[in-house]
Amino acid sequence: MKVKRVVLASRPGIFGEPVPENFRLEEVSLSEELHDGHILARTLYLSVDPYLRCQMDDTGMEGVPSWKIGGVLDSNGIGVVEKSKTNGFTAGDIVSSFNWPWQTQCIFDGKVLQKMDPSLVNGQLSHFLGAVGTTGLTAYLGMKEKGHVTPGANQTLVISGAAGACGSLAGQIGRIQGCSRVVGICGTDEKCSFLINELGFDCALNYKKKNLASKLKECCPNGVDLYFDNVGGTISDMVISQMNQNGHVILCGQISQYNKDMCHPPPPPPQTEAILKERNITRDRFLLFNYTDQYQSGIQQLSQWLKTGQIKAKETIVQGIENTAGAFLSMMTGGNIGKQIVKISE
Repeated sequence: MKVKRVVLASRPGIFGEPVPENFRLEEVSLSEELHDGHILARTLYLSVDPYLRCQMDDTGMEGVPSWKIGGVLDSNGIGVVEKSKTNGFTAGDIVSSFNWPWQTQCIFDGKVLQKMDPSLVNGQLSHFLGAVGTTGLTAYLGMKEKGHVTPGANQTLVISGAAGACGSLAGQIGRIQGCSRVVGICGTDEKCSFLINELGFDCALNYKKKNLASKLKECCPNGVDLYFDNVGGTISDMVISQMNQNGHVILCGQISQYNKDMCHPPPPPPQTEAILKERNITRDRFLLFNYTDQYQSGIQQLSQWLKTGQIKAKETIVQGIENTAGAFLSMMTGGNIGKQIVKISE
């Protein structure tokens, strides 16, 4: 059986931006013979996310090993079982893995797969990679565990990378939890309109335009209480400078820093560090894998919100295994609105 796959052809370097030449599409033979306990699955959807940039370097990052040169790349994925030699799965089952190969068909040990219930997403399976998957869990549990939202406290929530997969959900969840004002920072006027008109943000700012700091003050007349940080860098320093006493920063991602040789998350500059200390602002890193005991209840909550329309799931979907690397590169430069997904097959 012939399958197509994407492998790592080269590394961009610790200071380099990823380019198409770092990836290679191959066609190889895959034996259909299954050992006991294994299944053959057809890939349906693959997720491409900012943290994958760290896997392109030979150092990787905490909890995420680096990819090997010539090795098949992997990320969160969804597929359908075609053949099974394990009692746990039958043909037609929808399955998921956080380490799904970028390959059109794959053989798995059944122990590494999770069976998915399509009714949780009303049959829209791609949502298992976004709103009702690890992305949704990151937004939900990040806000729940690190946001310290207090209903009725008139809190203002600011989100950077607000039109991305996680940010777009975190803003909606913050509103549900009780934030009185939700402000998003993103990279285009189109994204600003999306946040306000479709997701109900109170204000949205294009960081590429002038006078961002003064515009943020206009959007947050009472200051910033909570900051869901997806980008890091100078934008985050600016937001933190406008935060109130006893505020909270939820460190979700640092996409602006992923092409640099530094620890993740990088320490803030001295001026920002001083503000954090003087105003007693917490700046806590959120790692989803520390909250596995809340996955099931979190998925149920996200599913309920999605079904009732309390959260909306926006996706940017690209077709074909041959476009997986391109989708990743586009996402890294802000080409997506909502979750970036690659549809591999029907």
